[in-house]
Amino acid sequence: MGEQDLAAAVAAAVPAVRAVIPPAPAAALGRLRLEPERTRYPDFPESEVVRSLRTLPSWVVERVHGAVELALTRLDVPAPSVTAALEPLRDGTFGFLSSDSEAEALRETRLLAQLRPGLLELVAELTAGVVAGARLTAEGDEAAIAAEHGAGHLAIALVIATIAAREAGHPGVAGIVGTALGVAAGLLREAPMPEGYAAALREKERAEYRLPRSGGTSVAVRDHVFALTEGGFPPYGTFAENGLAEAAAGGVVVRTGTENGSVRVGIRVLAEPPATAETLGWEEVVDLSWRAEHGSAGVGGGVTTPPWPGDYRVRVHAYGRDDPETEGYDLWVWAAPPAPTVVHARADRLGHRLRGEPEPPVVDRPEVRYRWIGRSRLTVAATVTIATGLPAEDVLRAFGADPGRPEPLAELREEYGDPWLAVLDLDGVVVAIEENGFTGSDAPVLAAASRAGRAASMFWNVNGLTRLSFARGGEVVSAFEPGLGEPSADDDVAAALAGLDLENYRDRTEKCLVAVERFTGRGLYAEDLEDLDRLGVAYRISDRG
Repeated sequence: MGEQDLAAAVAAAVPAVRAVIPPAPAAALGRLRLEPERTRYPDFPESEVVRSLRTLPSWVVERVHGAVELALTRLDVPAPSVTAALEPLRDGTFGFLSSDSEAEALRETRLLAQLRPGLLELVAELTAGVVAGARLTAEGDEAAIAAEHGAGHLAIALVIATIAAREAGHPGVAGIVGTALGVAAGLLREAPMPEGYAAALREKERAEYRLPRSGGTSVAVRDHVFALTEGGFPPYGTFAENGLAEAAAGGVVVRTGTENGSVRVGIRVLAEPPATAETLGWEEVVDLSWRAEHGSAGVGGGVTTPPWPGDYRVRVHAYGRDDPETEGYDLWVWAAPPAPTVVHARADRLGHRLRGEPEPPVVDRPEVRYRWIGRSRLTVAATVTIATGLPAEDVLRAFGADPGRPEPLAELREEYGDPWLAVLDLDGVVVAIEENGFTGSDAPVLAAASRAGRAASMFWNVNGLTRLSFARGGEVVSAFEPGLGEPSADDDVAAALAGLDLENYRDRTEKCLVAVERFTGRGLYAEDLEDLDRLGVAYRISDRG
């Protein structure tokens, strides 16, 4: 069959097929070039057409199959032979494995590839040739252009697959649809988007963009920088002006403490300027102006800036640049005319070096010793209680547990019934751990545990609730929510909290564990959790009276 004859036959038949292709799956096909390919390939060799078909969402395959089935059955395409070069039809006995969850079109296409080797590849080759010579146009909004783009390729593939499959003696519609979808998907992943699509997509993004919006993501750092950028990485200098960030053509570059790796970055795009500058919990905070040339600037994931050009103010918050273990950033963006750079906070040592200023002294931060909590099984929720002066049996009774009834630790972890605790008896000091419990924060419990000495507890959970409590000689002397409540005016409590900034939420749980250690004389160590696991026993809390 000549190329011109095939093209003419296909052109005559395409309108009837194109008319029944639904817009939604057609648009999904039309956007394939813009989306990462789904990988669901088997481990064994398989036709590229089948592989391409497997990557399509099942709803696309099912919707197209149902919509075009009747039209393909009725389709009459007078066309010369196209399959003369194929191997003859195989005979003999065949085995074929399928899954009930597999779409019929996929199953029949896989079977077609086995029965008539080369048929799927022939359809792909012929379709590519006809598409290359066709004048496929699309106009309208983003959805209309994507649908026309996808449907134009799919309609041609459906007609050619029908011609070839019928001639090869396999007129089943399911195999024809699957073959055409696999072929069209392969072509559409490589085909350029239609003229006008970029402008239509931008108009859609602008129409759908709403303020305010916020989100966070992990951002790759290379050579001590990352960027909020509209495209390529912007140029940058020495950061000597403010020690943190620089605006440039195409974006804003931020100087990090991490040399290479990743950092957490939050982004807020505001509808109006913030009323105040939030510096609590941040070491460096800088406002600077930036001009967006096109819009949709991002940090490589998450929220983007508005998809239109304009003048913006960017507030860069930084923490942990001197201590990459906790390093993180927040970028706030809002529309505003150009204005001078403003520094709201300048506290880290890196910023001082970059600005050419004398570095502040290194601050002793005892809470750093407890950061292992965030990497342990206690990270989400727990209560840690330290009691002195009583044996473990009496501390267990204070919690309402029976020291004569130990149970396997592993089994209690699997239950969702009574609360429980595990204890270490350390010669006059008892360490009690409740994984996802809070009994140690109850005033009567802590008072009873302290009757022969001291007791302190720290409770936290996934909802951000916390409680720090201190007891001495059978009396609770202070109990409050760190950062919100105020401790009592007790000298021992004041000494335990000295130098710990609980208003600053950074490492707050860790700071409170330092206070527990100071008050009782014994802290919680990572080795304690290992010892509890080795002991392998815990106690059910069933009676708090």
